[in-house]
Amino acid sequence: MRNISVTMSTSLDGVVQGPGRPDEDTRDGFDRGGWAVPYNDEVMAEKMGSGMASGGAMLFGRRTYLDFAGYWPDQTNNPFTPFMNAVHKYVVSNTLSEPLPWQNSTLVSGDAATTVAELKAQDGPDLAVVGSASLVRSLFQAGLVDQFTLLIHPLVLGKGRTLFDQSGSSEDFELIDSVATSTGVLIATYRSRSAHAADSSAPSR
Repeated sequence: MRNISVTMSTSLDGVVQGPGRPDEDTRDGFDRGGWAVPYNDEVMAEKMGSGMASGGAMLFGRRTYLDFAGYWPDQTNNPFTPFMNAVHKYVVSNTLSEPLPWQNSTLVSGDAATTVAELKAQDGPDLAVVGSASLVRSLFQAGLVDQFTLLIHPLVLGKGRTLFDQSGSSEDFELIDSVATSTGVLIATYRSRSAHAADSSAPSR
């Protein structure tokens, strides 16, 4: 069985909407996009790079996939570009159709929780989700997220969509790694205690 890990930028008040640029996600009149960019530094780049170096595949929701597909293929001078283009990408969507616009992409249709649970149960590399907050909410509610890496930025936005909602879902996580950047971002990795317990009880091969 594959593990599913989520990497997400968040403000102190839990907002995850539009961290990359002003026009990234303006739903509900959100006008504070691009808030994460001033906090980038070498520590963050190294931490994110080490995550990419661990391999695996990527899992996207439709909105984040289209946003990334319109950006990464043209970033010829970015050290992360070769990885982003080469990695296998699964896209959860009922509105997109194949062929998808970005190389090494596979469309996964149907109910998000059901289809991703089936994908998770297959043999293969672990799955990494970057952004895709709506998808992450569905996966969390279904108990499919094994690990969160949260880039907690030292600002309060006061508005915007948050990572978790009042779905009634709950889970207990343990902190397994943390590092602070030079700009005050805390990169904290939390592992699901229930997933870890299941892994520990599984028979060795």
